[in-house]
Amino acid sequence: MAVLNTVAFLLDQDPSPGTPIEPTSSEIKQGFATSETSPNPLPKLFQPLKIRSTTFKNRLWVSPMCMYSAEDGFINDFHLARYGQFAMHGAGAVLIEATGVLPEGRLTPKCLGVWKDEHITGLRRIVDYEHYFGAAVGIQLAHAGRKASTIPLSQYGKRPSFRTSVDEGGWPEDVYGPSALAYDDNHWEPKEMTLGQIETVQQAFADAAVRADKAGFDFIEIHSAHGCLISSFNSPLSNHRTDKYGGSFENRTRFAIETVQRVRKVWPAEKPLFIRFSTTEWVEGGWTTQDSIKLAEILYQEGVDLVDCSSAGNDTRQKIPVGRGYQVPLATEVKNGAPGVLVGAVGIITDGEQANDILEQDKADAIFAGREFLRDPTFALKAAQRLGVFVKWNDQYERGRPKTRYSFI
Repeated sequence: MAVLNTVAFLLDQDPSPGTPIEPTSSEIKQGFATSETSPNPLPKLFQPLKIRSTTFKNRLWVSPMCMYSAEDGFINDFHLARYGQFAMHGAGAVLIEATGVLPEGRLTPKCLGVWKDEHITGLRRIVDYEHYFGAAVGIQLAHAGRKASTIPLSQYGKRPSFRTSVDEGGWPEDVYGPSALAYDDNHWEPKEMTLGQIETVQQAFADAAVRADKAGFDFIEIHSAHGCLISSFNSPLSNHRTDKYGGSFENRTRFAIETVQRVRKVWPAEKPLFIRFSTTEWVEGGWTTQDSIKLAEILYQEGVDLVDCSSAGNDTRQKIPVGRGYQVPLATEVKNGAPGVLVGAVGIITDGEQANDILEQDKADAIFAGREFLRDPTFALKAAQRLGVFVKWNDQYERGRPKTRYSFI
């Protein structure tokens, strides 16, 4: 049954949850708001952002996070419940987790997929539900490369290796990367990709983009981070090729550039295209923020609208200075170094004031939050309360709105 049939009995969400609104005199009188509610101008976190034809109602977005809960790549009820809660509680955008453009492009046998047309119906179910509550919705198109055929997160620490065998649904003979270099001893050793395989994968990204459009997604994000296939081509630490896809910066980034070109050609011109970078590898001699700036400038000319700035994940020697907002400076460097490119900031962003300060100080254009949304799906509503912004609540939950003299933070 289509989701819109299921929710047809519910009230229209207009305006949608997470949208700043003016409180009524009754709401002020009852203590749900004050006359000073919703400052003018609005805090930037709750100002809309328009990219091409898509308007994001606020700038607090759900980051892509693998859930390892699919069979043969198909969406199920878990995903509907998981992603639906963020839209109901006012997130400006929801980005569906890393979704394999090929079956061997998944991290694990439990990851989502978009490599066949049969996947479209389930994905559209998610899209329709997100749209019902006014959230923009995107999907992260991914190929795991040398990190493929591994175990789901639920099995970490329960077995000595990350490798998933054929008997467990894995595909060790179809793990490949730019070079025959394993991530570590717990991952499969990949085969060096042939030129034919490179062509196949690039076309798979384009085909996946066509399916994403048919499913109704507002935007897509190409995964070029965390040691997955595209980022492993970019890095001199994992790419030791001697052909036109290896060696110089221009050669190592050729895979990423050509993939973006193919995707942008088939992805509607009016829809935004994002890319996620590991902005730096935190390893001497590896990919750097300056490399990311240079690639961002090139990809902007190829039609990329926003760079989602993460880091690391491609080399075990990484030394990451983890702390509150630790990856925000990376986003700021890309924003300042590549004018015109919008950037998203990530990395231990845990409250509304922190998120808004990042935007007000022009360190980024949008906030991607991951673990905080896992801890609390109402993160957007609480951020609004902390910033004194009166926002629309989901109609069915409006009775739970706290009075200003109380706190649910």
